[in-house]
Amino acid sequence: MSHINAKLTVRGRALLVERVLGGRPAAHVAKELGISRQCAYRWVRRYCSEGEAGLRDRSSRPHSMPTQTSPEREAAVLEARGRLRTGPVRIAADTGVPARTVSRVLARHNVPALWECDPLTGERIRATRATANRYERARPGEMLHIDVKKLGRIAEGGGWRAQPGQTRANHTAGHVRVGYDYVHAVIDDHTRLAYAEVHPDEKGTTAAGVLLRAAAFFASCGIPKIERVLSDNAFAYRNSQAFKDAVATLGAQQRFIKPHCPWTNGKVERFNRTLQTEWAYRQVFTSSAQRTQALDPWLNYYNTERSHTGIGTTPLKRVSPT
Repeated sequence: MSHINAKLTVRGRALLVERVLGGRPAAHVAKELGISRQCAYRWVRRYCSEGEAGLRDRSSRPHSMPTQTSPEREAAVLEARGRLRTGPVRIAADTGVPARTVSRVLARHNVPALWECDPLTGERIRATRATANRYERARPGEMLHIDVKKLGRIAEGGGWRAQPGQTRANHTAGHVRVGYDYVHAVIDDHTRLAYAEVHPDEKGTTAAGVLLRAAAFFASCGIPKIERVLSDNAFAYRNSQAFKDAVATLGAQQRFIKPHCPWTNGKVERFNRTLQTEWAYRQVFTSSAQRTQALDPWLNYYNTERSHTGIGTTPLKRVSPT
């Protein structure tokens, strides 16, 4: 894997060297590969002096750092943190090490934040807001993520938000209890191909129907087999026999995230956020029915035209690159 800021991969650098040593001007080769002449000459020099090893990534850390905090002072900071179980300011007063240096030392040694630790023992007990390993399934259909997003229904006429004058009277008289719409969303882990429906409830039978129709949609797009279905621990997913039967009908395995760790189901959670900003709250709708009618065109745009930054292309193109 290349350095995060590198313009060229190792293969690109080898191509650069091959063209320059083959007789072409370094400036011309640098131009066509999108780098500076100085960078091109640097890779050629490294190759000439070190061979292929010179084209590999290397750390940008200096060979020596005479001003770095000494191991003894770092040990004192770590000991004070374990003894005092407090922040950089108290530790700085105890050790004589500046507070900002204390922060860097703690980060360098991966010391957990105070809020993650038991205040009595100092032991890490809180779950972090990220999984230990970022993952992506290797092929389409290997895992589907499913979730429900609750949206407030829209009063006929659009409610007070649709009125041009945002006065106190609008806000006082305009709030009417109209209930909620439930957006059932399903997304494929590998391709990010998405499917969604709006329903008046989040019951297990409703979720089961959505899953089966989503599977049919994925099959029509070139994903005939669903292997796993991942969800949170909502009643409709964990306890509904109808939903379990739907998963069995697909020949898939049902999986659940760890309780209180929604980021494990992060792909559909992120899709829900995109769905809100680009569809549900993109414009002022005059009714829930109007908002629901706008969902299918937006989903088609999401799957076929909108480039997904996580995969570098549209979901449908990742199903079938050709």
